[in-house]
Amino acid sequence: MIKNHKTLAIRDARLARARHLLVDLDGTLVRQQEVIAGAAELLAHFEGRYAIVSNNSTHTAPGLAQRLRRLGLRVPAARIVLAGELAVRQLVREHPDARVMPIASPALQRYARSLGCQLVQADADFVLLALDMHFSHARLAVAVNELLRGARLVVSNADATHPGPHGRVVPETGALLAAVVAASGVQPWSITGKPAPLLFEEGLRCIGARPEDTVVVGDNPLTDAEGAARLGMACVLVGSGPGAVAASVGGLFETSGRVEPAEAPAQYLLSESTSKVWRSVRTEVS
Repeated sequence: MIKNHKTLAIRDARLARARHLLVDLDGTLVRQQEVIAGAAELLAHFEGRYAIVSNNSTHTAPGLAQRLRRLGLRVPAARIVLAGELAVRQLVREHPDARVMPIASPALQRYARSLGCQLVQADADFVLLALDMHFSHARLAVAVNELLRGARLVVSNADATHPGPHGRVVPETGALLAAVVAASGVQPWSITGKPAPLLFEEGLRCIGARPEDTVVVGDNPLTDAEGAARLGMACVLVGSGPGAVAASVGGLFETSGRVEPAEAPAQYLLSESTSKVWRSVRTEVS
């Protein structure tokens, strides 16, 4: 690892001028349990001036901070903004007495209960859809029938996949959403995650930053780049997708040597069902 983080020369002019960063997680800093080259250097270079803004809807910020610490990335939980947590907070804030059916990880369900959210298995006002590793035909059937009964569908994020190790992809919330929409015919009432502005706005708030002084660093043109553009922020893309300026965040520094071309084009997808109505769905719970 490069020891003198503070003196690293940055290749990209936009990044060199940035006072603050909003940094994506999966595909930018980590791939599952792997730290991507240059991630530690980037965070150290902007220490105290960045927030991680992620469509992750499995973890809570404290749990994710512990996971990153085990991988060698020391990120304060207060600087981590996650789509799953934010979807829950918005729902509780705007509808404190709502009955909510969760299709979500145990960690996100515990977080919802800690905020006073009334979680139910029937007669729900809202179905909260996040990344549930135990999603099944039975859970699909229950959720679909709640929606057909009149419950509203609140979704953490619409990514169909995110990058995994060795060029593999990891199915995401948008893949579950496609099944729910196909079976119910019900479109999302709200989608919290990027490219909607809510996560970016919360990231700016938690580091006291202004959009004009902030650069988004990510790997996905459909979420990171589009979301940054909506708020007038510059975006530096890395990885193998369209518009990437380096193969990894390590390639943003002079000390990382020549920027290598991407080995294979990445596939970035939002749920097909969601992308058809993306412009018309609400991006905040209200």
